[in-house]
Amino acid sequence: MVAHVSSPRRAPARAVTAARLTLIGVVLYAVIDAALAFLRPEFSVLHNAESDYGSSGPWAWLMDLNFLLRCALSLAAVGAVSVTAAKTRRLQAALGLLIVWALASGLLAFFPDDPLGTPVHTSGAVHLTVAFVAFPAVLVGTIVGSRELRAQPRWRRVAIPMAVLSWGALVPLLLLGRVGFHPHSLGGLYEKIFLGMELLWLALVAMGGTVGSSEAVE
Repeated sequence: MVAHVSSPRRAPARAVTAARLTLIGVVLYAVIDAALAFLRPEFSVLHNAESDYGSSGPWAWLMDLNFLLRCALSLAAVGAVSVTAAKTRRLQAALGLLIVWALASGLLAFFPDDPLGTPVHTSGAVHLTVAFVAFPAVLVGTIVGSRELRAQPRWRRVAIPMAVLSWGALVPLLLLGRVGFHPHSLGGLYEKIFLGMELLWLALVAMGGTVGSSEAVE
């Protein structure tokens, strides 16, 4: 029995497609977010929650579209990993948490939030509850996912970026929890940094799993 490293093995075509869709989705998400900052200047990038862009107004539908896009790209990332990674219980749990995050993201589109400084209605309360589920789910899912995937050959070369993004996202989330969304806080900025890091993790992991190589033993 001689151990050796086999030649690179191509990822299944459906994994490559899912990874590309994830990357495209992340780029489109960022573009839409940037556009909303100009289309809805009444909301502050630093102070307002991203969800405020989806409150009543002529461009609210664009934020709703972004919530649905976040759901789709997250599910695509889960799909890309599912067909290329060796399954472990912890990885399956991590992917389950990412599915919770994805579905919760899509659900946010149907329950507009109440912008900063306005009374909280039923829809806004549901929106907050769903967000409180989504954010911890993606944080824990990416941290556990990073730990499980780093041991697999395909993801070894992106192990450090995975860890930095997954654990690093904890910092803006804790800062957001501390300051909240207030007229003079940086809650809006912390939330956007958190979301950006998590979306970058999804794109990195999805793409990383389609170009790595595998090891074999003879």
